[in-house]
Amino acid sequence: MMRKTFAALAVLAGLSVATPAAAQGACTRDSLQAIADSWKRAIEQGTMMTMSLGEWVDYNGNGRRGSLGAFLDHPREVVHHMALLDTTTCRTFNEVVAKSGDEWEVFATQVNSGFFGTGPFINVTSKEGDWLFDGERTAYYATREDWGVIPEGQRNTREEILAAANAYLDLFSNPDTVVPWGTPCARLEGGIYTGRGLPTDTCNVGVPSGVAMVERDYVVDVERGAVAVFLKMGEKRRPDVHTFRIEDGKIRYVHTVTNCLGENNCGFRPFSEMLADNPGMQPDLP
Repeated sequence: MMRKTFAALAVLAGLSVATPAAAQGACTRDSLQAIADSWKRAIEQGTMMTMSLGEWVDYNGNGRRGSLGAFLDHPREVVHHMALLDTTTCRTFNEVVAKSGDEWEVFATQVNSGFFGTGPFINVTSKEGDWLFDGERTAYYATREDWGVIPEGQRNTREEILAAANAYLDLFSNPDTVVPWGTPCARLEGGIYTGRGLPTDTCNVGVPSGVAMVERDYVVDVERGAVAVFLKMGEKRRPDVHTFRIEDGKIRYVHTVTNCLGENNCGFRPFSEMLADNPGMQPDLP
């Protein structure tokens, strides 16, 4: 009996170490915002020393374990930064458009907060050659959208936000899925945009079929009606993040960041050719 008791206590102790501090009520929106701000500064200054890191920093970049220091090896100008704050899991999601010289990049990053400091980090990056990449136009569209805090009486629950996002993602493998499309709705996929600044804008413009969206991991900000879903996409399991804004239970905005794992435009013809044939994919907004 004594041996079983010690074993049970050991399991509980292990769980408490592995559980984020916020999951035990130790994080607030202010503390998570401070973490998000420190991530932005780290990118701007090109050093991880702007953050209060744990003793062991676990960094995953595009599905592979890597080095946070190697990622933050030079300063970048942050042109756009949006943070989602999940006080249930004590995690932040950061959407960043940055540039260094003439080189643009887009990052979708999950930054966790644990007992011993900031970390681990899960980062999906997109740059020239990745799916529909155009960092400058990504910033142009993203900065014109409203992802602000929704008044308390008008917010959806965490479960409702997740249901709307999952319906959209399920559509890729089940065309009969009912998706709660909002009107207007704008989809920012890589550097292309379905919005025109009109009340009739729609995100219901079709998605590829037979594409599995698996290993979904969520960062939910109920106050902003938003969720970022980290996942693996398709047969090649490409690292991808879909971010949703939900208003009145319906999808208002969708953003995607996809890393093509070194395959130009994820195996499709060059984005420049696609855009030349259909320049309306990048509309100028009012």
